[in-house]
Amino acid sequence: MSFEKLGLDPALIKSLNDQNLTQPTPIQEQAIPVILEGKDVLGIAKTGSGKTASYALPLLQNLKGIKSKNRFISGLVMVPTRELAVQVSEVIKTFSKALDQPLITMPVYGGVSINPQMMKMNTVDVLVATPGRLIELVEANAVVLKECKVLVLDEADKMLSLGFKEEMDAVLYHLPKKKQNLLFSATLSREVKDIQEGLLTDPVVIEIEEEEQDYSLIKQLGYRVTQEKRGVLLRHLIEEHDMQQVLIFCSSTYQVDHVNDKLNVNGIKSKAIHGKKTQGVRNANLEAFKNHAETGVRCLVTTDLLSRGIDIEFLPYVINYELPRSPKDYIHRIGRTGRAENAGTAISLVSKEESNHMRTIQKKTKLKVWMEDLPEWNS
Repeated sequence: MSFEKLGLDPALIKSLNDQNLTQPTPIQEQAIPVILEGKDVLGIAKTGSGKTASYALPLLQNLKGIKSKNRFISGLVMVPTRELAVQVSEVIKTFSKALDQPLITMPVYGGVSINPQMMKMNTVDVLVATPGRLIELVEANAVVLKECKVLVLDEADKMLSLGFKEEMDAVLYHLPKKKQNLLFSATLSREVKDIQEGLLTDPVVIEIEEEEQDYSLIKQLGYRVTQEKRGVLLRHLIEEHDMQQVLIFCSSTYQVDHVNDKLNVNGIKSKAIHGKKTQGVRNANLEAFKNHAETGVRCLVTTDLLSRGIDIEFLPYVINYELPRSPKDYIHRIGRTGRAENAGTAISLVSKEESNHMRTIQKKTKLKVWMEDLPEWNS
């Protein structure tokens, strides 16, 4: 099926074509028509399945021609993290540009000054927000929710697992009862079921079965290493294999900064991203890494903040400087490479203390990691 058959506006179809998007994903194919009809929807589909476009396109079409009053928004998208707020906002903005009267979309999130966000609120039609910052804006009378026509909860499972229930209850209190409600989640947890029952009215439930992910394009290697040799081995691998773009995962913000500093001191240009850095710095560092050919930034060191949801096209290398806490996180980390039919390499540095955990990861994920001892340079 093509997007043309889903009932979308020709202008939005053109925007999709301009982005070389011609075939809807399963969640888009099922969700777009019923959202256009104004029905409440519960959509269950994994991260990366195209959920954002599945609600962004019909949301824009249904709100087309509506001009929100000063501080009174027409559409609200709730997300759990700053990164997702920016990402979702950019998707909506891109599609909105195709309309004769584009809807003004803005992301708001904590960790940055609230004043610039408050000043821009008088022109916003669609707000993409994290719960805590939205409550602050509501309490400051910077935004009014009582005329909101469409509410979207994106990544609802993550939002509720991160402890946003009180904030979500406060947001729902300020929203009108009569509106379209769209809830999207990767899993149908007990918390998601609870909020679904309290929020959605006679919803259309769409559940997309998760396909078995193909990791055949990812070469997985592990090196046995002592704690004191870990940094030296990392730098050796980067230089020995002439890695020009490698995403490096650490388990803590302290370790991220330490590894990043050591790489730069040793002449390997690197940037760092973690939750304690401002959004502006994180965005700038990510862009510098993506544009490594121009910036010379070869490495991006991060926590599991970047293990999901952010795609870096043609990323050839991922290195686990330290192993993740869970097999699921391991899957998300290595899944940043070997995408879009491009081969990739995932390398894990494994200390003696982590060897049992590495075996557990392989057993749980059913993935084989070829383990090697330290290279000859160490002997």
